[in-house]
Amino acid sequence: MKEIQIQFYQSLFGELILGSFEGKLCMCDWVEEKRRYKIDKRMQNELHAKYVIGSTEVIAMAISQLDEYFARKRKVFDIPLLFVGTDFQKSVWQELLGIPYGATLSYGKLSQRLGNPNAVRAVAAANGANPISIFVPCHRVIGSNRKLIGYGGGLEVKKGLLALEAESQFLVG
Repeated sequence: MKEIQIQFYQSLFGELILGSFEGKLCMCDWVEEKRRYKIDKRMQNELHAKYVIGSTEVIAMAISQLDEYFARKRKVFDIPLLFVGTDFQKSVWQELLGIPYGATLSYGKLSQRLGNPNAVRAVAAANGANPISIFVPCHRVIGSNRKLIGYGGGLEVKKGLLALEAESQFLVG
C-alpha cells in the first residue's frame, strides 16, 4: 500500500495536518474539524494509501511557506499541489487559486467564474470539501451579503485569516 506522509503544524489559529503524496502537497487541513473523517477517508481511498507520520521535501517547503505566511512575509505560495476529489471539486479548487491575497469573492461570483451561475450550492459544497486550506484559499470565499459563511476551521479562524491578510497589505512591500 502506498503512503501519504503526514506531519502536524501549529499555526496561529490552530493545529493543521499536512500531507504529501508522490512529491505534492495533498492536504493542509484543520485537525479540529467536523469533516476530518470524511476528508481522511476520501484521501486514503482515492490514493490507495495510508497515513504515515513523517516528513518530505514538500512538507518542509509547506511549513517554511506557512511560517512566512503567518509572519506576514508571504502572499503567494509555490508548492506543487495534488487535488484529490471529483472533477467538479477540482475545477472549483483550481478557481480558488485565482482569488488574490487579501481579497474576497462571493460563492455566487465564484460560480459565475466557473460558467455556472446557478451552481452556488454545489460550488459551496466543493469549497467546503477543500482539503488544502490556506494554500487553496477557500477562506477568501464569503456570502453575497459580505458575511462570513462556513469554514472547516471555524468562522473565527476564517475571520483571523482574512484579518491577517488585510493587515499584511501594509506590512509587506
